[in-house]
Amino acid sequence: MITISTSAQTHFVKLLSNQEEGTQIRVFVINPGTPTAECGVSYCPTDAIEATDIAFQYDGFSVYIDETSAPYLEEAEIDFVVDNLGSQLTLKAPNAKMKKVADDAPLIERVDYHIQAEVNPQLAGHGGKVSLIEITSEGYAILQFGGGCNGCSMVDVTLKEGIEKSLLALFPELKGVRDVTEHERGEHSYYQ
Repeated sequence: MITISTSAQTHFVKLLSNQEEGTQIRVFVINPGTPTAECGVSYCPTDAIEATDIAFQYDGFSVYIDETSAPYLEEAEIDFVVDNLGSQLTLKAPNAKMKKVADDAPLIERVDYHIQAEVNPQLAGHGGKVSLIEITSEGYAILQFGGGCNGCSMVDVTLKEGIEKSLLALFPELKGVRDVTEHERGEHSYYQ
């Protein structure tokens, strides 16, 4: 479920040595499965351990995850990095905002998962997002752009050279991608 690097494990052991005996580590997701999902790591005193928590044993400590957060922490990675600027504990959880779908899930679910997990985080850096509206019987993914993408002069390049190429490479059953967004500048545009 969660991969914790050796350096992060060493860091946790050191941190826990300064805590009350029996204190462990908790990893969690706030608002799992939503665009506002956030992951966290905290101390977990013995009286905060729930009967339904999932426990993972490491050398010198345990990690507890509540059952609601667990599916959203699939493929999560915790690392502790030391460089010239100092040290940092990182937690990457690619499924926090949306549960990973099975390889045999319906095409629309697999495409939507890829858009939410891979495409939208890249578009978010520019204030944009894209939503999957439907997949037609002819095999076209119908998308709608929003945020910073609406009114952006590069939206066609993003659609054809970025999103479409990515989707066609992953999902050969798709024929292409179409955009239903009204990109004319106006009241609905992100940039006025």
